Parts: sequence; C-alpha cells; structure tokens
Amino acid sequence: MSNSRPKKRRKAPFSIRLSESERAAILARAGGMPLGAYFKLVALSETAPAFRRPKAVVADHTLLGKALAGLGASRMASNLNQLAKQANLGSLPVTEETEADLRRACEEVSEIRALLLAALGIEKQEKPELPEPLRETFMREAAEVSA
Repeated sequence: MSNSRPKKRRKAPFSIRLSESERAAILARAGGMPLGAYFKLVALSETAPAFRRPKAVVADHTLLGKALAGLGASRMASNLNQLAKQANLGSLPVTEETEADLRRACEEVSEIRALLLAALGIEKQEKPELPEPLRETFMREAAEVSA
C-alpha cells in the first residue's frame, strides 16, 4: 500500500562552518540528538533571541548629502594625491601660492570632515592645529632629499 499523505518537499540543506571546538561544544549540548534536529529546536524555539539589524546611524541625511556632494563635485582627492606625489619626488615648488592652495585644501577637507561627523551624530571635535607652516615642512623635506 502507498502512503496517502503527500511528501513534503524540503529545500536544499542549510550549511554552517564550525571550528572543531565549536562543533564539539554543540555536540555536547545536543546530547545524542542529531545536529540538524538540535539546530532546528534551538533556532525555532520561542526563547531564541531575534536579531534586529540596527538602523542606519545617520543623524542628518541633509548634512550627509552636502558632504558627499562636496566630495563628488571636487577634484580635491586627485589634486592632493598629485601634490603628495610631487612632494615625495622633491619636485614640488613650494611658493607662498602653493602653501595657500594647500592650506585651502586642508580647510576644505576639514569642513567636509565636520559635515560628515555632524551627519553621523558624532560630537564635533576641535580642529587640529598644523605644527608648522607647510612651506617650512616642504622646504626642510626637500633639503633632506637633495642632500
């Protein structure tokens, strides 16, 4: 005689990777119960904690949009990278104009940083002071490279 109940079709098996110590601990907890049955029992029990993905931590979407727009509209990252490359090669002429441009770029980075921190709801931190004028730093480094 055939079984009158239709068979339930199960999905593909669920796979999980465990270290040897994790597997041993689970086997000990499961006693003699098959691992699949033990996992289902534990995971589907009413007392199993339900994981809730935390909401985005963005406190102000408008500020975040402004910061990202500023980054997108600017070639600052590329320009700073080119300046750093030239400085490392020792071929960056450090004039008052160059120093002013570098300071302006640092201010823009600082403003974008402040916008991002505010958008993420992180308290505003004091702006770090540059220890010495950039021109002096580049001139000293250039002298050391050429020596």
